[in-house]
Amino acid sequence: MKYLLLLVFFFTIKAYPSEYPHYTKQEKVNRGLKAADIIFYGELIKVDTILGTYDFKILEIFKGHYHSKFIKATNNEKDFFIAPFKNDLWIVYAKFNKDRTISLNLRSPTQTMEIPSGFPPPIPYYNTYGRKITKLDSLSNDIENLKIRNETLTTFFYQLDQLKSYKASQNTNSEKEKSEQKIETYSRYIIISLIVNIILFLILIFVISKKKNTNL
Repeated sequence: MKYLLLLVFFFTIKAYPSEYPHYTKQEKVNRGLKAADIIFYGELIKVDTILGTYDFKILEIFKGHYHSKFIKATNNEKDFFIAPFKNDLWIVYAKFNKDRTISLNLRSPTQTMEIPSGFPPPIPYYNTYGRKITKLDSLSNDIENLKIRNETLTTFFYQLDQLKSYKASQNTNSEKEKSEQKIETYSRYIIISLIVNIILFLILIFVISKKKNTNL
């Protein structure tokens, strides 16, 4: 059983780079923004592995809209569905299902501060040839895992910063559009007012001219 698990892990690690190409942090965010219906920062509060449902409490939405602070994820992906397993703070990129639950894809940048996108597991040290594991071997393995944790944490805060900037830019654009609409509305009022005043002025001239002709 032990050797079977090692083989499964080995082929998982081998397959990972080809299935999930290495993108830069910015590329991950850009791809996520393009593909997701909703992006939010929230807390995983309930996991039901029997029903395959995962409940999140939304703390901040960066893209999209939702009517409640609580949202449910369901296993609705044919391939590569994320099954969140840790009650933690998550950055979630998701698509809406027809019933307004969300679907999480393993290829999205969804992650926590400890669990990176794509969920590659911590690297266990395994001894293929049965030789003695030295302290140096264990230390090298710990260093590699520390690198993964550090990169995951860095990416998490980078994503938060980029998503907040995206949200701010969208709000700015929205305010700009509202401002432009107000200006356009005011412009229409001014034009209509000018036209009405011109018509009234012409009527006044006509009335005055008619009175002069009558007096003559």
